[in-house]
Amino acid sequence: MSMLIVGTGALACLFAARLAGVGRDVTMMGNWSDGLAALRRDGTCLHDLDGSVRKFRVNVMDGTESRGSFGSALVLVKSWQTQRSAIQIKNCLALDGVALTLQNGLGNDGILREYLGAERVASGVTTLGARMLEPGHVQLTGNGKVTLGMHPHLGEFVELFKTAGFQVEVIPDLLALQWGKLVINAAINPLTALLRVPNGELLQRPTARTLMTEAAQEAARVAIEMGIRLPYNDPVQAVEGVARNTAANTSSMLQDVLRGTPTEIDAINGAIIQAGEGLGLPVSLTRVLYRLVKSLDG
Repeated sequence: MSMLIVGTGALACLFAARLAGVGRDVTMMGNWSDGLAALRRDGTCLHDLDGSVRKFRVNVMDGTESRGSFGSALVLVKSWQTQRSAIQIKNCLALDGVALTLQNGLGNDGILREYLGAERVASGVTTLGARMLEPGHVQLTGNGKVTLGMHPHLGEFVELFKTAGFQVEVIPDLLALQWGKLVINAAINPLTALLRVPNGELLQRPTARTLMTEAAQEAARVAIEMGIRLPYNDPVQAVEGVARNTAANTSSMLQDVLRGTPTEIDAINGAIIQAGEGLGLPVSLTRVLYRLVKSLDG
């Protein structure tokens, strides 16, 4: 069966290109008219780390006319689009099909399960870096890993991703890794969006660096209080390491701000605020960053 990729943004185009490049029949579904038009006209165009540029033909489907019977779906839309996408996927995912989410933030898998059923939803995390150059054109900005939580029907995804050149791992405790990424995203993404700077610039500005590290510490305290064992011992070292290793990258939140589209602040900092308030923990810095970014959303 054809692989359904839900989304037309940077990661969606990256996965579509890699999967189509190993002979998989790929259908991309979305609601962004410019993206859909470019994909129909030229396919997805991957600008790789080695400077090569390759185009791959894909099938294209408007989300408003979702149809078919796909055995697998890869969900790569922004978190604020998850509910709409879940409704669309429900119309075209086979009864024994599986939808895998690799989205940022928390709560996306819960929304998908609400519409598709728990047995048809799998979750994962990716550290791949990608940037949208123009509709249909994606630039790979950094290699990373695709880490998946255990699920009885993940075999096809694992083998397919490996064949397409992705580094893949399956682990029993995905929540710890999700929170590990969430803590770092909640510290880096809002600041880069507000200051409109690449990730590495946060290390060069003393006040920004302090804010970044304090935000990471605050988010990590929430995770620890929840009993989550983060995949690192020191959140400050972790967040500074990511900022350093992705110094030239433009965060996804900054990309959203520059495009004038809604950010994923609700699923990132908003999720930490909700968890912190439930535990009675102060999350004042996380809340300030949340409100400032929300003010950019309009």
